[in-house]
Amino acid sequence: MRVPEVRLVGDNVEPGVFRTSVAQQMAEDMELDLVEISPNAEPPVCKIIDYKKFLYEQKKRDKMLKAKSTQITVKEIRFGPQTDEHDYEFKRKNAEKFLKDGAKLKAFVFFKGRSIIYKEQGQILLLRLAQDLEELGKVEAMPLLEGKRMTMYIAPKKKK
Repeated sequence: MRVPEVRLVGDNVEPGVFRTSVAQQMAEDMELDLVEISPNAEPPVCKIIDYKKFLYEQKKRDKMLKAKSTQITVKEIRFGPQTDEHDYEFKRKNAEKFLKDGAKLKAFVFFKGRSIIYKEQGQILLLRLAQDLEELGKVEAMPLLEGKRMTMYIAPKKKK
């Protein structure tokens, strides 16, 4: 450490501001390490602890935070503007399965060539899907036409 003074905190020492050399000597006497906790403070905050144990605790804490965070997957379902009843039912069942598994759903109608003239049919199809899935999911974004695609997002409802 290249600073003249450090603020010492911890369980086995009295808190206060000490010269760096004194703090390092105290750590050496206790057969522990002087670890810089907050380098941006004035003076920097240090702690006398076992460094390997400190790293272990930090890894353990990071692992716990990572385990608690949830990954959200987005599943896509593609329709044509004139999707058949049987095809619609098949895709609706898949959408139900995705929402039950906790994945977000991106349903879109893809318009090829001149089929863009059927955009109302595409919107009706997506709204019908949203209505069929309303007990499993909540519509995040209403059908929106972007280029040759009309897209709608459905998020799964929280389980009680």
